[in-house]
Parts: sequence; C-alpha cells; structure tokens
Amino acid sequence: MLDTLQLHLSAPDLAGQNYQYPNYKQIQERIKFLVKHYLAKEELGDRLQDLPIQFDNPQPRPWQAIDWQSIQLKQIIGINPEVFLAIILGSIDTEAPIRGYTQTSRQYLNTLHPQLARFVGGIAEDGSLLEIGLWEKEERQHTPALIKIYTQLTGKKVAPNQRAVRQYQPSSNPYTDLYRHGLHRVATEYGATCLYLWLMAHTTGQLQAVLAELVKDEINHMTKFWGFGIWAFPENSLLQIGRTLLKQRPTYSKSRSSLLGTVQRMSEVLDWQNWSLTNKATFSFTCIYILNCLWGWSKSLTPEYLQALFGEPLTVTSYQLPNIAKPNR
Repeated sequence: MLDTLQLHLSAPDLAGQNYQYPNYKQIQERIKFLVKHYLAKEELGDRLQDLPIQFDNPQPRPWQAIDWQSIQLKQIIGINPEVFLAIILGSIDTEAPIRGYTQTSRQYLNTLHPQLARFVGGIAEDGSLLEIGLWEKEERQHTPALIKIYTQLTGKKVAPNQRAVRQYQPSSNPYTDLYRHGLHRVATEYGATCLYLWLMAHTTGQLQAVLAELVKDEINHMTKFWGFGIWAFPENSLLQIGRTLLKQRPTYSKSRSSLLGTVQRMSEVLDWQNWSLTNKATFSFTCIYILNCLWGWSKSLTPEYLQALFGEPLTVTSYQLPNIAKPNR
C-alpha cells in the first residue's frame, strides 16, 4: 500500500512532479514547469495573432469538461486549506463585477478603437446591452467556476459581495486616458495570471484542471491587451509605464487611484497576512518569473510585426502621453 501511495504522489500532473508536502524548491519547480508550458513564446504569439481574427469572427474558447464532484480538499498541496479557501473567496468577489469592467473599458476604447471595444463588450448610454463581447463571455465563466470550487470543498453556498469598480473618468485627452486605463487593465490580467498559475502549482486533479482553464483565459486576454498596447503606444517607456501605474489621479479615491492602491486592496481581499512565508516567497517568485518571460516575448513584437497584424498605430499628433518629467527634488 505504501508503494502505491508513493507511486501516486510521484506521478506527474499539469505542473510536473507531484509532491504531498512540497517545499519551496519543489513549488518553484512546478511554477517553472507551468510557465514553460502555458507562457511559451510560441503560445503567446498565437494568442496575439488570434486578436484580429476575433475582431471579425469572435469565438469563445471552449473549456475542457470538468468532473466537479471529484474536487476534494486533499487536492490542495503546500498551502493551508483555510488560506486557499480565503483566496478563492477573494477571487470570487474580484471576478464578479465583469459587466462593470467591460463597460469601463469599452468607454475608453470607443473613440480610438471601435473593434477592440466590440471585443470587450459593454452597454449603451441608455443602459441597453450593445453586445456581449468575447472578453466578457470568457471572463464571466470565472465567478461560477470559483463558486463551484468553494461549494465543493466546503459544502457551503456563497454569493459574491457587491463591489463597485473604477468608473470611466474621461479627460480632454482620450489617448492619454486609454493609455492609463490600458496599463491598469494589463496589470490586472497579469495579476490574475500570476495568482491562478500559482494556485495550479498548489493543486492536483480536477481542482487543478479548473484553475488551468482560468489560467488559459487570463493569459489569452493579458497577451492580447499587452500586444495591443505596445502597438497602440509605440513611444512608451519603462519610466513612463512605472510612473503612470504608480501615480494617483485626483478624480479617484486614494485607495483605488494607483497600482499600489490596487495591490493593497487585493492583499486584503486575498488574505495575504495569513499566507506562510513560503507561500509569499513562491508567489513573489511567480510574479517575477512571469514578468521576465513576458518582457522577453514583448521584445520580439517589432513595429513591423504589429503593423502587419493591426495596421498603423493609434498615435494622434494632437495628444500626448502622461507627462513623465522628473519630480522636483
């Protein structure tokens, strides 16, 4: 019986080698395995090349069949089950207001790129539904899936907490508005990619299979928005990106106006204070490792390649990107 148990624990899963009580190095190996598989340059390139195809003929990505009844607590490895469940609850609340996210993004996109606005979805000013965009169709599967996970693991039903999302805040410069919003949209898709892939490294079986579907969606959307942003704003820089993400806008509340505010809110929602030191270390590793992977891929997105996909970029001579002058000393 012991030999059978050892064989089961050593059998590979979606994250490679499986361990009942993985240490930091073993979780790190699983994360690397997942990144190599799900964020290979060829895969990222395929996801970006798919975007203009979806403009003309949007087709939602089908999920693999899931055996929901086989999801069990023992499929959680290397993380306290109570912390895992708290993360799932926080993810439910974060994913739930997809219509609000959709509407805000559409409003920023309408003027400058109607095709991507259609891809996103949204509603008209009178409140009528224009269309369910492909992004919304795929993202709105996440909340029910996470609720099913939580119910299957706890036997309890749960409903998302109602949460207001950042509203459309236009200025006299729609080009700059879209730049700011686009950076935050990419950052949130990247954060979701990191979180769900990290959770995959801490799960097995059908629980891991559900998270794999979430990861595929988030990588797909992150890649499309990332590549579109590089095409639309070819003159940006690391300094510009950093200062735009960190800068607070006077029209937003302080807790929500910058990336730091978002990170602080998400750390509370995801119960970060109760994560173990190993959990925090491996998640930080995940974020850095994925970012390095994406940055390497983005260097291959030449202006010629992107223009072949999307045409001439959005650069508008009468508009300027956010001012990145050095702050006063």
